[in-house]
Amino acid sequence: MDVREYCPDKVASTKEALSHIKNGSRIFIGTGCGEPQHLIRSLVANPIIQDAVIYQMLSFTLSKYVDDPKFLRRFALKLFFISTSMRKAAFEGKIDYLPTYLSQIPNMFASNRIGLDVALVQVSPPDRFGYCSLGVSVDITKAGLEAAKMVIAQVNPMMPRTWGDCIVHVDDIDYFVLHEEPLVEAVSLSKNQEVASRIGYYVNQLVDDGATIQIGFGHLPDAILPYLSDKKDLGVHTQVITDAFVPLLERGVITNKKKTLLPGRVVASLCMGSEKLYRYVDDNPQFYFRSSDFVNDPTVIARNDNLVSISSALEVDLTGQVCTDSMGYLFYSGIGDQVDFLRGSAMSKGGFSIIALPSTAQGGKVSRIVPHLSEGAGVATTRGDVNFVVTEYGIAELKGKSIYQRVMELAQIAHPKFREELIDVAKKRHYIFGDQLPPAQDDLIFLESYKSRVTLRNGKTIEFRPLLPSDEFEYRNFFYSLKEETIYLRFFYKMRLFSHEHAQQQWASVDYRKNMSLIGLTQKGGHQEIVAIGSYADEGTGRAEVAFVVREDFQGMGVTSHMLPQLEKIAMENGFKGFTATVLKENKAMLRVFKKRYPNAKVDLSGGIDTTVIMDFDDAAEAPSETK
Repeated sequence: MDVREYCPDKVASTKEALSHIKNGSRIFIGTGCGEPQHLIRSLVANPIIQDAVIYQMLSFTLSKYVDDPKFLRRFALKLFFISTSMRKAAFEGKIDYLPTYLSQIPNMFASNRIGLDVALVQVSPPDRFGYCSLGVSVDITKAGLEAAKMVIAQVNPMMPRTWGDCIVHVDDIDYFVLHEEPLVEAVSLSKNQEVASRIGYYVNQLVDDGATIQIGFGHLPDAILPYLSDKKDLGVHTQVITDAFVPLLERGVITNKKKTLLPGRVVASLCMGSEKLYRYVDDNPQFYFRSSDFVNDPTVIARNDNLVSISSALEVDLTGQVCTDSMGYLFYSGIGDQVDFLRGSAMSKGGFSIIALPSTAQGGKVSRIVPHLSEGAGVATTRGDVNFVVTEYGIAELKGKSIYQRVMELAQIAHPKFREELIDVAKKRHYIFGDQLPPAQDDLIFLESYKSRVTLRNGKTIEFRPLLPSDEFEYRNFFYSLKEETIYLRFFYKMRLFSHEHAQQQWASVDYRKNMSLIGLTQKGGHQEIVAIGSYADEGTGRAEVAFVVREDFQGMGVTSHMLPQLEKIAMENGFKGFTATVLKENKAMLRVFKKRYPNAKVDLSGGIDTTVIMDFDDAAEAPSETK
């Protein structure tokens, strides 16, 4: 349909269309890369329009004018999110930030809580039925258009026609300004690729095949996407689509086949990226664009099973509070979509959220894991909303954890040079025990190679990894789950208490080199529990003493047979030539495991109730075939 033929009285020059805007008008402008650049430039250039209030979600073009005092005298800017180009203006108080959840903004327009006189939007040319597409900017743009008393649309042939609830009929637009120009491009560039790759590595461990993912605003979440390329049948339900999604779509990593809400479709509200991305979404039925009151509604999000929300933050305190929108008193970005998706993912069957952030800022000078949020920092995400926090140093799981456990989880993923300081502050605030040892100050990325997984004879899977300080509570639970006989076979006496002091002694000896402990974990409901522990300790003779304890319901399934060669490998890397073990004579099962691995092991039966076993690594048999 040609609007010049269908409704010639609505087709106007830019000057004529804008002449209908009165002084004092409340003007809504379309979002981000879909903003009508030509109309914005012309609005600013028109000196007649005075004392207007402008509402916008993400602003690019207006950032070119915020340093002009004349512009600031004529327009008051109210932004729901502060883009990078607007950050300086925000710090200088030249714009007014509106903190609110994205899912709620459309209703604020519809209810007239935020009244709108004019909407300036950009649309594609109408189809033969008279429907234009809002293209890459549906989010709050559709709601703003519907609530405004007058709508002026820039018709741009370069705006993609997208699928979904993103169309507007020409009858609902008051004035058309025909102007073709390239859309705003916004391509994220990772600031530190090494940090992004390490964070991506850990996020990859949390995201399973078939999950539906959401990626939040920002450089880091976007940079994480390439590290999900080995997954299968991922789905997408997210606020914003960026260029980083395209390779995963083209390779068939994202298929949306497993989605429980709108299967087969990428659900989104906004598109920000390059011209290549805009052409990819153009008339592509794989995409389903809808406004933020649908895409960001936590109850809608929750209809996606296994929804994994991945977003970022400026800082996280030791109790789990998250700041996303301000640096102290300076507003930096916005609440955006984080809280909506954190709460939606929490209600999703099998869903959870990940807050990913570098461990430091300002070139490593300050920690982003902090004893308390900066003075003036906004708590957009409460400590009760946070599930996983990931830095380049590992994964902290906070859901269902006490303050003591949170402190230990977060301190061990902080940058090594800040860990002791964090523990010291936590002690002063009585968050943790006064004798609590801090996490190791080493970069423990090498421990990743010590992780493994085995499928047992009964079909259950156990994951093995090194023991960490934050495991104290689960270690305690493991001890008290054991039968008296099992404890006796391990400790040679009927040990009845596993105190904090005992746990500290265990942890104090672990340096991951000369003294090492591996734990075996199995999934139970929404968390993991320890079912096995294997350790070795330096004897000072070139050998290490090794010991194991396995929960009764996992005994006889090859757990120790898997852990023994894993500990052997680590011990060999650290210069040991063999193991020794002291075993009760009645513990014949443990003796069989040692003899099977080391056929020529020396067994000394001269002791009273116990047996000494001396094992050489050169004598080791082949590891069990079920090891993965």
